[in-house]
Amino acid sequence: MALIVQKYGGTSVGNPERIRNCARRILETQRAGNQVVAVVSAMSGVTDGLIKLAKEVSPEREPVEREMDVLLATGEQTTIALTAMAINALGGKAVSLTGAQAGISTDRVHTKARIVNITPDAVKKMLDEGNIVMLAGFQGETASGEITTLGRGGSDLTAIAMAAAIKADLCQIYTDVDGVYTCDPRVVKTAKKIEEISYEEMLEMASSGSKVMQSRSVEFANKFGVRFEVRNSMNNNPGTIVKEETPGMESVVVRGVSLERNQAKVTIDDVADRPGISAAIFGAISQANITIDMIVQNVSFDGITDISFTLSAADLPKAEAALKAVIPNLGDKATLRTQSGIAKVSVVGIGMRSHSGVAAKMFKALADASINIQMISTSEIKTAVIVQETEVENAARVVHTAFGLDA
Repeated sequence: MALIVQKYGGTSVGNPERIRNCARRILETQRAGNQVVAVVSAMSGVTDGLIKLAKEVSPEREPVEREMDVLLATGEQTTIALTAMAINALGGKAVSLTGAQAGISTDRVHTKARIVNITPDAVKKMLDEGNIVMLAGFQGETASGEITTLGRGGSDLTAIAMAAAIKADLCQIYTDVDGVYTCDPRVVKTAKKIEEISYEEMLEMASSGSKVMQSRSVEFANKFGVRFEVRNSMNNNPGTIVKEETPGMESVVVRGVSLERNQAKVTIDDVADRPGISAAIFGAISQANITIDMIVQNVSFDGITDISFTLSAADLPKAEAALKAVIPNLGDKATLRTQSGIAKVSVVGIGMRSHSGVAAKMFKALADASINIQMISTSEIKTAVIVQETEVENAARVVHTAFGLDA
């Protein structure tokens, strides 16, 4: 008997027919002689609908994040109940558990909480009693009993973390595509499925905009050695295995191309070039719980410099509010500028460690397509650039072709 964790995304449970389809798949897995924990997301469109409602009842100011968590957690709770009902109607035996009931403890950062600990006693008890456990993804609770959510894509993290906690034999992430592709197939029609990919590559692709997996869930899988498979909930095709790096993987220089829309750039002009300035800027950003990406500081001239960084466009209002409080301390001439309507294109591959010329090839492909690069960031296995959002799809296509990734 194997212990299996399965996760089903919002499109996989997007309507009653799809919920019944998932219920049949889950029940078949159990009837094959396995114990099953199934993590589900909110039905497709439900979370966006709840956010819209929140903004409609609170038009003058951003809704309080504590109450947003209480609201958004209901999406997954609806799905676990409906899927458990569908399994029971098929003759199975299923029980639904919220994140709190399953023992998922988090910190107190509402809307972007991090898992602190999992005590899966209730999950194990339900499994031992012959139940399929339907577990609400995306949520947990603080030590004081407050509901928290884990951020967009948090159901992936729930599945990976629970698989680690109960020492599952297999973790399957079901989605609406056949696996991880060399680029988003909706953007690059010639993208092809990757059979296996390392944790590092998957983490870089996820953090660079690939929507197949949440980056924190991949980081968690890497830390705890949870090997998992990304596959399609609509068919039985083999998916993509995400695992530890193997020697043969380095023979592929670039594994894939990612694109991330809805980015914004913040620039602070004419800041004083002295110790403590960067600490003041990014300390304010950190206190606002904002995650930033690229950082560029210009060469100092006459004792002043410029600092730019990128972040999600959704966090731009919070960043502006946080920085306005510290601008007076950054120099007499310091001013704040922001820009939205930009996007990021990244190439990722562990083979980049041992092969030169990747950045040059990427830049030439973009230049040949008359696409201007605004910012550049590199790591050992990634090169990323910022371009206008209107050009991001064409940028992804020309770079994908330049590295021979077309099917």
